[in-house]
Amino acid sequence: MKAQTTKNADTPLMKQYLAIKAKHPDAILLFRVGDFYETFSEDAVKTSKILDIVLTKRANGSASHIELAGFPYHALDTYLPKLVKAGERVAICDQLEDPKQTKKIVKRGVTELVTPGVSYNDNVLQKKANNFLAGVFFNKHIIGVSFLDVSTGEFLIAEGEKEYVDKLLQTFMPGEVLYQKQQGTQFFESFGEECYSYALEDWVFTKQFASDLLLGHFNTNSLKGFGVQELENGVIAAGALMHYLLETQHDKISHITSLKKIDKENCLWMDRFTIKNLELLYPLNEGGGTLLDILDYTETALGARLIKRWIVFPLKNKKEIDDRLNLVQQFVNNHAFKDEAKLLIKNIGDLERLASKISIKRISPREIMHLKNSLEVIRPLQSLCKKIKNKGLSFLLNDLDDCKTLIKTIEKTIQHEAPAQLNKPNTIKDGVSKELDYLRTVAYSGKDFLVKIQQREMEKTGIPSLKIAFNNVFGYYLEVRNAHKDKVPEDWIRKQTLVNAERYITEELKEYEAKILGAEEKILKIEMKLYDQLLNQALKYIKAIQQNAVIIAQLDCVISFAHVSYMNGYVKPIIDNNKIINIKNGRHPVIEQQLPAEESYIANDTYLDDKQQQVMMITGPNMSGKSALLRQTALIVLLAQMGCYVPADYVSIGVVDRVFTRVGASDNISSGESTFMVEMNEAASILNNISDRSLILLDEIGRGTSTYDGISIAWAITEYIHEYALRAKTMFATHYHELNEMSKSFDRIKNYNISIKETSEKIIFIRKLIKGGSEHSFGIHVAKMAGMPSKVIAKANLILKKLEKSHSNEELVANIESVQDNFQLSFFKLDDPVLEQIKEEIIKTDINSLTPVEALLKLNEIKKLIGG
Repeated sequence: MKAQTTKNADTPLMKQYLAIKAKHPDAILLFRVGDFYETFSEDAVKTSKILDIVLTKRANGSASHIELAGFPYHALDTYLPKLVKAGERVAICDQLEDPKQTKKIVKRGVTELVTPGVSYNDNVLQKKANNFLAGVFFNKHIIGVSFLDVSTGEFLIAEGEKEYVDKLLQTFMPGEVLYQKQQGTQFFESFGEECYSYALEDWVFTKQFASDLLLGHFNTNSLKGFGVQELENGVIAAGALMHYLLETQHDKISHITSLKKIDKENCLWMDRFTIKNLELLYPLNEGGGTLLDILDYTETALGARLIKRWIVFPLKNKKEIDDRLNLVQQFVNNHAFKDEAKLLIKNIGDLERLASKISIKRISPREIMHLKNSLEVIRPLQSLCKKIKNKGLSFLLNDLDDCKTLIKTIEKTIQHEAPAQLNKPNTIKDGVSKELDYLRTVAYSGKDFLVKIQQREMEKTGIPSLKIAFNNVFGYYLEVRNAHKDKVPEDWIRKQTLVNAERYITEELKEYEAKILGAEEKILKIEMKLYDQLLNQALKYIKAIQQNAVIIAQLDCVISFAHVSYMNGYVKPIIDNNKIINIKNGRHPVIEQQLPAEESYIANDTYLDDKQQQVMMITGPNMSGKSALLRQTALIVLLAQMGCYVPADYVSIGVVDRVFTRVGASDNISSGESTFMVEMNEAASILNNISDRSLILLDEIGRGTSTYDGISIAWAITEYIHEYALRAKTMFATHYHELNEMSKSFDRIKNYNISIKETSEKIIFIRKLIKGGSEHSFGIHVAKMAGMPSKVIAKANLILKKLEKSHSNEELVANIESVQDNFQLSFFKLDDPVLEQIKEEIIKTDINSLTPVEALLKLNEIKKLIGG
């Protein structure tokens, strides 16, 4: 800072500021000065730009002027979110004593450090999304990871290889990720720079340090009770998060009551490509629809956050899936009951975040009343659900705690129309404190009290014109006209003589004055004390409130599934342990909702198993619906294993443990990856992680390279899946109708095509899946439909006819089949003119007579042939 160069000349205020700033050099320091939060120097320049506020300067003693930008303290909730959302760490420095009580400079200190991953502020947080802080610890091939949402108390832990941790980071979308300083390069190479990240010293990431922090917080002798003791790397990551909370002044964390393992084995696995390609949470293109858009009819913030988790972590345990489906069925079969339950749940607030605010004692009186009103819904909800005799529903609701005593305490203590802030009077009800009631009488019924004194003294003295008034010189006084001054009692003290009257004070008036002038301040202190006592009582109910939150969130999601299922005519899927996927008249849940009202979705059947029809080879032109069919199959499987009804007439699914997609990769030019490279990365990930219960969806594999390369790769991948990949169920959509020949050699590959109607002028998309392969791609027809100039279309047709004559399918397939035994395609057996030319160049070259320079020149010629 510029100001530091003239340290000795700084004012006392700036010396105090610089000392505090030195402890938080990487954060914007909001420095409370009177009624303003001020920022100085570089912080001021940065803050003024982010907040669009005036940047000015202030004198700094005999030192040079220093940049200044500030805003009123009561506007903190408006400006703080803007700073945090801009990726800034913000240290809030408050006055720690009353300026009136000291003659020296006011004592100040940082009361909270707000970062993108650590905040309780409602304006920083998104209501329907978690705000996770993540920690990542590298240990050779195993990476520990932990996620903590301090606003809800959720604390999760896991460990695994890079791909798994990457998927978790993409899924949980943390606001901030912590990593080791020495592992910075590895962190960014592994996970990119999309998330806001912060480096901690390496000593923080040690086993003993992490264990001590966690055991101390949970007050246990081991972590066995949480089932995470074997996740040593994950525990280290979790310990780093706890350390970070303490470092950022977040030490009131009693609402963090458990540490939960992310159970990979209990959930259907999807890599991050699949989550992205299927548009589960976020659309690939702006304005697109997602599965979340279709499913989320939750009424609470609790449910809205949980339903995202259910979407990306579908179940794979048959019993758990059936239990959830049976719960959904209760609400589908009785939609009046469903609607009544929805109305009740709608009145329940964000119990998780309310509990966390109780923990840090930053919950407002209005929020406490909202908590009480939310808890009051539990008993009628239990009564309603008891009418439906379902074991699963009863079991779920039996664990609800109505917190009856807490409700009564809040009802007895807090005003119904409670203020939004604690520093406002009239929070506590009358009758709670006699002293408070008396002070309120003094402060708010002062006129009545004075009238009583005046009336009493008039009767006592016989002075009919006696009046009581107030001035700033000597406070309350009694005024007597000169005609009656002989009636004034001896104990009255004369304070002022006027032309026509005398003014007096009494001990009673002075006592009353002292009471009334200090009453409001005393009222606020008493109310804050009583409110703090209430919060201490509420602290005992944090676990119960959190348990209620978990159950209400589940119930909200189940009812949301039921609502969607009933509204859209979904059916209950049959879940079993065989290896068959059988879908009758399946529909894409998102696309069918986006169609015009007069247009109905064309439903299709899908059948896959491990004995008869392992691979469906689907051909057809662009826009015919191949990709939609693949996606709808995956989405139906995922919906079923989430425990939701599905868009079809009939669905039977043998539990799927993994879903992989290679659908519509996009260029990643910024990181040096082409479409083809992205496509191959995703395909490699699939082939290296297949199981016998996997579902694989491949769309246009190989289209990012030349036709012959593409066909070769697509053929080889399909053959590998058929012959070597544990008979994983696969749907392969392709333009390469040459691949239809595979069904002749591989008995579990079956050909299908998306039917179209062809006329002399155009093609009509029927969008119905039928048996048999397509012989044409109809690309030129699609180009014509897109409005391509007629000259371009005519030229394309001429070129197509020439190519069809010179490159027959039979010759190509024969070449491929001739290398089946070696499972390796010959580089020169594809009829590509460029490859033939390279072949001729190499054959006619006498390698033995080439000098090194000539060899390099020849290599350069060949490179030019391929466009290098």
